[in-house]
Amino acid sequence: MDIPNDRSIHTDHTPRGAGIGFYFAVAIILPLFYFQLLIDHWQMLLAVFLVFLVGILDDHRDTAPKTKFLVLAISTIILYFDGIYIDEVGNYFGIPVSLGWLALPFTIFAVIGFTNAMNLIDGLDGLAGSISVVILSAFFYIGLTYHDSFMMIFSGAFIAALFGFLIFNWNPASIFMGDSGSLTLGFIISMLAIKSLSYIPAVSVLFIAAVPLLDTFIVMLRRKIKKRPLFSADKCHIHHLLQKFFGDSTKTTVIFLIVLQSIYTIIGLQIEKGVDQAIPMLLFILNVVLFYLLLSRMVQRQERSC
Repeated sequence: MDIPNDRSIHTDHTPRGAGIGFYFAVAIILPLFYFQLLIDHWQMLLAVFLVFLVGILDDHRDTAPKTKFLVLAISTIILYFDGIYIDEVGNYFGIPVSLGWLALPFTIFAVIGFTNAMNLIDGLDGLAGSISVVILSAFFYIGLTYHDSFMMIFSGAFIAALFGFLIFNWNPASIFMGDSGSLTLGFIISMLAIKSLSYIPAVSVLFIAAVPLLDTFIVMLRRKIKKRPLFSADKCHIHHLLQKFFGDSTKTTVIFLIVLQSIYTIIGLQIEKGVDQAIPMLLFILNVVLFYLLLSRMVQRQERSC
């Protein structure tokens, strides 16, 4: 059960751990139709299961952050042995950037970073699930365009499962996904993002998953500047500030962020592979700066201690 505290939006005791529901919806159905594909990628299935397992344990008794990071690192290493890792990050000012021996540590950093970002944005009814549907839809489109059955099957399966979940998670929510859901979704999206690098430039992924990434970048930057612990809990995330701006309307805030994520995702899909990625990267960095300034102003107006 999720018990309300001073950071909670809800006021009633609410069951969490719905990630168990949509994980098993996928895990039970897919083998009936794509058994050979799953056998071919058994390492990936093991990696996802380990992340799902630590998510369940966290929902049950609040697992230590170090334990979650360790499991995510081990799971990413397992992905590496399944051939899912980042070995290049694009062409900048005419210079191709290959990672070489840094491929594995960079992949671990990226996967842990985005999985944590998805966990952090799970703060309003329907938000993490809806944002995930938008992002997964982009990867389904990429898989469909390039006839990649792996990307289509896994993104499509989780989209379907999330629609079932959102019926019960839309405001007012009767159940939360919990870490069993947010960690699993973050890891799945990270995995599909890495797979998509065969078809799209790396900078496209930043736009396709912009809202969780912007939120994490800005929150971490603000905490660093204020010399506060990077992983301390507060109510200074994008969704908290926007909810106050929209008169405490959860639905309006979530719909706004869905539209914003959809716009970023469409922009990301327009960037062609092979082009110089310096300008798109600079534009994304500019977005981080502008959002930081805008949200800092909102923090001041709302008189929050962020």
